Amino acid sequence: MSSDFETYEQDFGTITAEVTNKIGRIPKLSGEEKTQLVLNVDKQLEEVRELLEQMDLEVREIPVQSRAMYNSRLKSYKQEMEKLEKDFKRSRIAYSDEVRNELLGDDAISSEGQLIKLREERAHLLDNTEKLERSSRRLEAGYQIAVETEQVGQEILSNLHTDREKIQRARERLRETDANLGKSSRILTGMLRRIIQNRVLIFVLGAVILLTIILAIYLNLRGH
Repeated sequence: MSSDFETYEQDFGTITAEVTNKIGRIPKLSGEEKTQLVLNVDKQLEEVRELLEQMDLEVREIPVQSRAMYNSRLKSYKQEMEKLEKDFKRSRIAYSDEVRNELLGDDAISSEGQLIKLREERAHLLDNTEKLERSSRRLEAGYQIAVETEQVGQEILSNLHTDREKIQRARERLRETDANLGKSSRILTGMLRRIIQNRVLIFVLGAVILLTIILAIYLNLRGH
């Protein structure tokens, strides 16, 4: 699992380096060329998001004792991604001095105030958009935590149910053992009673035989 994570890390580093370079070029372009580069960067950022999702899934499969280190690395990559997205949005509304003068022509100086105002409005809109996105990510993270908590709760309930069944089976075996012990006790008591009865019977028979012998000897002596 860790080898897959490291492969995603390499891809992440390669793509983000390309994206950083392209974001720096966007303010220097205009027209169709800028539009195409913006679309290209947007596509690469989507690939980066998918890589982060794959890394997140890989971290979940890593043993708990090693997971903390990978979680820390994943967190830093997500922060880097947030910075890239922020820089990208700003680059889309930014222009270099050369491009701005080219777009405005002779009215560059007189339109500077309007351009600054437009920038401020766009920056304000960008900040609001980023706030909404952060709130959305927090809500998503909260939902994920709730789902994981529910899964843990279900596992605990399942384990409790399993333990309960084991306890019930143990009680049933204990009852069966008690019943078998009671039955064995009754059998042993009966055998002991029969042994005692047999010994008494043997004693009585021996006494009768002994008396008979004595009586026979007595009668024999008396006859002489």
